[in-house]
Amino acid sequence: MERENHSRISEFILLGLTHQPEKERLIFFLFLIMYLITVMGNLFIILAIRTDSRLHTPMYFFLMNLSLVDICFTSTTIPKMLINYMSWNKVIFYISCLTQVFFFSWFAGLDSILLASMAYDRYMAICAPLHYSMIMTPRVCVLLGIISWFWPCFNSLIHTIMLTKLSFCGHTEIPHFFCDLNVVIRLACSDTFINDLLIYTMGGLTAVIPFIGILVSYVNIFVAVIRIPSAQGKWKGFSNCGSHLTVVCLFYGTIIGVYFNPNSSHTAQKDTASAIMYTAVTPMMNPFIYSLRNKDMKGALKMLLTRKPGQSL
Repeated sequence: MERENHSRISEFILLGLTHQPEKERLIFFLFLIMYLITVMGNLFIILAIRTDSRLHTPMYFFLMNLSLVDICFTSTTIPKMLINYMSWNKVIFYISCLTQVFFFSWFAGLDSILLASMAYDRYMAICAPLHYSMIMTPRVCVLLGIISWFWPCFNSLIHTIMLTKLSFCGHTEIPHFFCDLNVVIRLACSDTFINDLLIYTMGGLTAVIPFIGILVSYVNIFVAVIRIPSAQGKWKGFSNCGSHLTVVCLFYGTIIGVYFNPNSSHTAQKDTASAIMYTAVTPMMNPFIYSLRNKDMKGALKMLLTRKPGQSL
């Protein structure tokens, strides 16, 4: 009987952001522009860091990884939504939905751990500057990068496999613009206790623990900066962390609101609005946040943009 339930579901319907066809064209162009800005902005960040030797430091190593992840993260959801609006077809096949769940969960977890790694780097730079070069070695940075990439992949794989165990019994309409794990689970007609438990446990390891690490790092940074006697020193200390802290607030504020609230508090409109923030707005804003307030990054981007054609990188 269970196999029959699974075999009935071959596709889902992504309801998208609106039920009004006249608004879909506006949404299409708006998200197309946001997606292009996200890809181009993050590519410029990656190229600037790769081509400027002054930026070959741990902080920019993690920022380069974050920019790459942001491109992948937004590419798991926005292109499919654009195709749906362009073709007037909101169908997504079952296997495609599972694939989207896997990659979306993977890159979301990657963002989380990379932000924690960046917070740890700032903590070491401000609170233990004399030991910074001995601790934040290239080997340590690569190790943190490997953990950042592979642990969320394992976590996402577990969620995706457990999702295949659910029965949907003909419930195919997803009130979202992509296959979000939390939303798809709520469509199931079989018991979802294990799936919900995994979100709170495995999700805790991937999202909450890095978030706690970020909080601990910034509490220590705040204490260290407050102890600096000069106002100029205090300002420099806080400005070094301002961009990263802004991104952390944007990313975690919406993630926690969606995934770590009781199911009774969820609404389709609320979840969709939050999802737009962390799938489209935050990845688009990251290049601006990290470049506009960073003199070294602005210098590297200026050199990259003014480089003559054919000039070696």
